[in-house]
Amino acid sequence: MQIKTVAIGGDHAGFDYKSAIIQHLEELGYSVRNFGTDSSESVDYPDFAHPTASAVENGSCDMGILVCGSANGVAITANKHQAIRAAICWKPEIALLARQHNDANIICLPARFTSIEECKEMVQIFLTTEFEGGRHGTRVNKIACL
Repeated sequence: MQIKTVAIGGDHAGFDYKSAIIQHLEELGYSVRNFGTDSSESVDYPDFAHPTASAVENGSCDMGILVCGSANGVAITANKHQAIRAAICWKPEIALLARQHNDANIICLPARFTSIEECKEMVQIFLTTEFEGGRHGTRVNKIACL
């Protein structure tokens, strides 16, 4: 899958990281749709996680990135969307496995527990790693509540 358009969103705790990630992605040639927030003023993370997840779910963006303090709030919110598999990642190996084994389509980053450089590395791994399918595909196909 050739990733072209990436949705990104986050709350006030993730604002600085989100800005650095957007710049990094644009330098790499990705088109980025920013769903906010655009300041470090306190906000409610679902207001930004839902539009980010919707853009991935409806196909207007190929993948998504969400950033907040712990990554838990944005991951819980994004995973309410039926076609979303949002994975909290704090190490490059987790980002790799989230794509290879879980076909995750949104990476959730904990700004309070990782560095900006680590996040940029995880995002790059996430966006360039293919889903392995096979036995993992069977498992992923059992995730949705129908």
